[in-house]
Amino acid sequence: MLASHASAQSQMERVSPSKSAHKAPALLRGTDAQADERWQKLDDQDLDQEIAEYRESVAQLTQVLKGLGVEVSADEEKEQDASKPALPGLEGEENGEYTLGSVDDLDPSEWQVPPHCIPIHANVTTYDWRPLAAATQFDVIMMDPPWQLATANPTRGVSLGYSQLTDADIMNLPVPKLQSNGFLFVWVINAKYKFTLDLFERWGYRVVDEIVWVKMTVNRRLAKSHGYYLQHAKEVCLVGKKGADPPGTARSIASDVIYAERRGQSQKPEEIYQLIEELVPAGKYLEIFGRKNNLHNYWVTVGNEVTGTGLPQEDMDAVNNNKRIPGAVYGAAGR
Repeated sequence: MLASHASAQSQMERVSPSKSAHKAPALLRGTDAQADERWQKLDDQDLDQEIAEYRESVAQLTQVLKGLGVEVSADEEKEQDASKPALPGLEGEENGEYTLGSVDDLDPSEWQVPPHCIPIHANVTTYDWRPLAAATQFDVIMMDPPWQLATANPTRGVSLGYSQLTDADIMNLPVPKLQSNGFLFVWVINAKYKFTLDLFERWGYRVVDEIVWVKMTVNRRLAKSHGYYLQHAKEVCLVGKKGADPPGTARSIASDVIYAERRGQSQKPEEIYQLIEELVPAGKYLEIFGRKNNLHNYWVTVGNEVTGTGLPQEDMDAVNNNKRIPGAVYGAAGR
């Protein structure tokens, strides 16, 4: 096999005139650890170039091996597909990490509504929570509030794509009435950290843990984004507890650090749902401010975007009559 590999490299050097072909033998030698050590020292532009050359080298070597009568595995064929050029980055996105694909490659779980989810299409500030609170008490509640940013220019060059809520609107959510005992997970931004700690106390919770999501790119590098002083590459979720542990609560599970690829806007990693369901197996789960891409089996999800088809009818009526959504604000001025 080593002789065949050497022969393939020798043939590739003779038949491949491209610049990357001359680098092919060097790129394909060495261990994964050596390659990783080298790549860690490269900046993003040089790394992208190195990966492109590596993929082209693999594709060329594959063709030479085929010419020698060596059977190429499906995994090696996929490397050739990976060498296709990436599409330019979409406006507002980083690194241009998009590749041409086919609808046949899509995982249905990424776009189909889970069969056992319970979506409630409603504006959380005007929704009548009383029937839900009377019907059940939840073991775990998770929420990712659309925090009002403390600046007159709320986007800072980033399109949020959603309206924000004031602290008062978030404070008025009837969370205490929805949970007698259990855990509360709240995704928080830096500017609202102190407010969230006070909110936990006001609602009758004590902070018991903190989860950090380290955002990664498809190339497993830090997915850095906007920030006032420092570029942000993480999100924080505070965990509060009220009353007794829900039945069946596990302990010392998972990790308080999640390394996961950055997803759609405001979409949290799948690992947070897995963690919660491992913490409280077969529990009663509620997500507030959820979107269609947040829907999960056996979760109740409340939000004005859970259907992916637009705002609830009451919000549309309010927009038509009053030109604004109840509770929604944009920027520090509340316009």
